[in-house]
Amino acid sequence: MKYLGWDELLPGAILFSFKEELDKDASYILPEDRPYAETNSHEAYVGDWRVLKPVYNRDLCIDCQFCWIYCPDVSIISRDKKMIGVDYDHCKGCGICVEVCPTNPKSLLMFEERVDNDEALAQWPEKE
Repeated sequence: MKYLGWDELLPGAILFSFKEELDKDASYILPEDRPYAETNSHEAYVGDWRVLKPVYNRDLCIDCQFCWIYCPDVSIISRDKKMIGVDYDHCKGCGICVEVCPTNPKSLLMFEERVDNDEALAQWPEKE
């Protein structure tokens, strides 16, 4: 079976994240050990697609892992159940990570792509 690249797909096509059926939930497999399909953004640089990007504020994070679990592109970097950053090479800027973040203020917020991360952190809302 020949797989089509991301730029060859027909509208409405089903995009599978993995080349094969996994024996267990993908969350139990480190990202570098997962059998990604050719159509998964993990296999291609997609950072140029973004208009908005998630910026991460370590000081507010409670390491709930919601962002890591729900990210459709495996762009949240987590080790030993601790959030450590965002993989901007594969993040498409969908904002799901921000939507599922339970902290107040959120530990992830969306900013325009052109805004430097340090500048974004300086603009973070104060805790209520």
